[in-house]
Amino acid sequence: MSDKLFRWFKIIYAIQARPGISAKELAERCEAEERTIYRDLRSLDLVAPITNEGYGKGYTFAGDFAMFPFNWTQQEALVFSMLPSFVDQSNMPPGFDTAYDKVMAAHFRQKKRDREILKHVTDIIQMGSPAYREDAPNYLYQVIQAIVEEKTITVVYHTQSRNQQTEREIDPYYLVPRDQRFYLIGYCHQAKDIRTFRLSRFRSMEMTSRTFERGDFNLKNYMKNTWSIERGEEQIHFKVKFSPDVARYIKEEEMFVRPRMKDLPDGSLLFEVTLNHDREFMNWVSQYGPDAEILAPVSYRERMKERLERWRKLYEGE
Repeated sequence: MSDKLFRWFKIIYAIQARPGISAKELAERCEAEERTIYRDLRSLDLVAPITNEGYGKGYTFAGDFAMFPFNWTQQEALVFSMLPSFVDQSNMPPGFDTAYDKVMAAHFRQKKRDREILKHVTDIIQMGSPAYREDAPNYLYQVIQAIVEEKTITVVYHTQSRNQQTEREIDPYYLVPRDQRFYLIGYCHQAKDIRTFRLSRFRSMEMTSRTFERGDFNLKNYMKNTWSIERGEEQIHFKVKFSPDVARYIKEEEMFVRPRMKDLPDGSLLFEVTLNHDREFMNWVSQYGPDAEILAPVSYRERMKERLERWRKLYEGE
């Protein structure tokens, strides 16, 4: 087993150092028969994306695979760290201990470097905090770390709509910035479903040692037809006409959906988009005042008229 393990490492390093190396050359480097190398390559295909580009072109790695820097999962790192307990070290050739120590040292150096880079990035990112919380803790670094390491977190979360705090276990999938806030999308063990959490509403947070897998979760599908962060079950097709004064500004808006925009002869802009929720979009349209006219659905056109009437009465009351 030890001879095969060392030969596998030699094969991986040789392919990484010389993409296109042939089986014959690998056999010479490993001091083994070619048929042995072919067997090893078939076995290694389970752990490394080794590919052959065709007759006479030799072996290389598909994609960006490389042995260094390490891209181990937590499980892979644990398995490799336990390697000495599974092999008879008395039968190992000279150099096994030092080679093993170098590999593990490189792995831990890379992990430390990744943590330092992550900490530096999160220190640079400055987001606003609620005015009523002067010393609000910033859990951005810990959340990103949990996402990267695929670790479940326990949090105390404040639900604004019910004005209550609950303790939750969350598998953090993605961190999404919206409107000067960070939102965490992940699996909530209490709700047994995917949920969206606003980071500023975390009252405490700890990363556990339990790992998770995202499975087939797809963020793009989850956020489909979502204007910003609020999701619903409807399919509302909005048509809005923007005046020539603001048309060019609408075109440069950074949006999370893909609307249809058509220039009209008078310089105005016809804006169409299908959404699963209305509130955030209606608030966005409102900021353009008389430069934005809702054409459809008719029910939302009427809703906007009612809102404007309430505003008018409010100011007339003075």
